Amino acid sequence: MKILLSTLITFFLGFSTAHAALVKENIEYKDGEAILEGYFVYDDANKEKRPGVIVVHDWMGLGDYAKRRADMLAELGYVAFAADIYGKGVRPRDAKEAGAQAGKYKGDRPVLRSRIGAALTRLKEHPMVEAGKTGAIGYCFGGTTVLELARSGADVTGVVSFHGGLGAGSAPDAANIPAKVLVLHGADDPHVPPEEVAAFMKEMNDANVDWQMVHYADAVHSFSKKEAGNDKASGNAYDEKADKRSWKAMKVFFKEIFGLESK
Repeated sequence: MKILLSTLITFFLGFSTAHAALVKENIEYKDGEAILEGYFVYDDANKEKRPGVIVVHDWMGLGDYAKRRADMLAELGYVAFAADIYGKGVRPRDAKEAGAQAGKYKGDRPVLRSRIGAALTRLKEHPMVEAGKTGAIGYCFGGTTVLELARSGADVTGVVSFHGGLGAGSAPDAANIPAKVLVLHGADDPHVPPEEVAAFMKEMNDANVDWQMVHYADAVHSFSKKEAGNDKASGNAYDEKADKRSWKAMKVFFKEIFGLESK
């Protein structure tokens, strides 16, 4: 009995050490003269290079939510990089400040593309990232941002927008997109009206982009964020079903484009 117990203990200890703790690091990087501060995370139990995925924050800037999603990606086997679009130390305190920051970049698409492009460059420099297999996901403002990364013609394998804005600004240029595109959208999102959805679909089709779009019934803006509360009448609310389904859809998409089995 003692021998059996000792064997079981050894087995479980070995199993736990095979799943090492996530390596987490806050790092500075630059876009021109702008100093940015992002967050890298990966599981060091795997010593091989692997696909890398950028996570772009919502309008409140890089914080716990984007970092938590990055951790979730690392647990799936990716190197995740939570990017900083606003700049080091620029973290809105309320909706007014968030609106000003998000509006600044949505109103200047070249600067927005430069910021997310800098994040992609930094991701590809990571020693654990297989540079030819990179992706980006984004939430709300971040969803808009990853679509701009694709429209910029960046060498990225695929992008995923979670309840993001779909408008292309003043110069739609989907013809530049080499990436595969997945849009996960709340069917009742008042911040992205039907006309914007229709224009996006036309833009993608006219450019022959490899794209997909999933509408989640009864879901509004911010459906993946518990902090959004449950008042759908406000236009921003968490929806557990849409949250789980959209994350699963992202995993299936990434399995297709990267060949990495989802956990």
